[in-house]
Amino acid sequence: MHFADVKGILTGRDGQYGMNIYRGCTHGCIYCDSRSRCYQFTHPFEDIEVKQNAPQLLEAALKSKRKKCMIATGSMSDPYMHCEEQLRLTRKCLELILKYGFGAAVQTKSDRILQDIDLLDAINRESKCVVQMTLTAYDDALCSIIEPHVCSTGRRIEVLEEMRRRGIPVIVWMTPLLPFIDDTRQNVTAILNACVQTGVKGIICFGMGLTLREGSREYYYAALDRHFPGMKEAYIQRYQNAYEIPSPDAAGLMKLFRMFCEEHGIMYQPKECFAFIRQFPEKYRQISLFDFA
Repeated sequence: MHFADVKGILTGRDGQYGMNIYRGCTHGCIYCDSRSRCYQFTHPFEDIEVKQNAPQLLEAALKSKRKKCMIATGSMSDPYMHCEEQLRLTRKCLELILKYGFGAAVQTKSDRILQDIDLLDAINRESKCVVQMTLTAYDDALCSIIEPHVCSTGRRIEVLEEMRRRGIPVIVWMTPLLPFIDDTRQNVTAILNACVQTGVKGIICFGMGLTLREGSREYYYAALDRHFPGMKEAYIQRYQNAYEIPSPDAAGLMKLFRMFCEEHGIMYQPKECFAFIRQFPEKYRQISLFDFA
């Protein structure tokens, strides 16, 4: 990893702000879109750029905002990568979010989020905290192949159970699902049952499949050659150089997904899920004259 001072940390407007404290990732997920050349990395993807002045920039930004809102992190780089174990920059930023009365929406695949459960709990009590967790392969052996340097799906489900016990709402990202690998009804149903078991608020699924761009495609195909011999050729024959790579059973899987979520009262429309994540709660009660009696 290497360290950098950056000019700004928050992006967005109109009360919707996000931040990436790190740039790059060490999880090694074979399908990662963030590797794509369109994001113009000037350093190797695993050589994490640490935005070492992120807490100072965040504090200055939060001080200047008149209206409280949700602050999201994790859209491009997981805030709980291996380096967070030592650097604790995510924790420092969460402390500031709590201090200044904002809400937090944290997206991760890692059980390291539990090292900050005290802060997440406090933020959720004071305003609102939403945890977003990716679940793609229910089988832990398969998970170790497609997401090799991060905790297993089984462990992530344990994390979601802890969030349920604490009343912290969870949105699951059930995406991507890899054609011919984990795009089975058995896998999808197992993940959905785990979501019901842990009481998740919503599930985001952008269709059943994945997307491949220049840069991420080459990395993905190299991983297919290592772990699934002959699979790359099947992809090339079926999809050629397409950006969208839908499962052959995409329509049936989406029907299963929608019916399951409707049956169990789980949000599944992406717009609805994102609206929930972004919505900052009103004050729980108005100040009363009796408060000063």
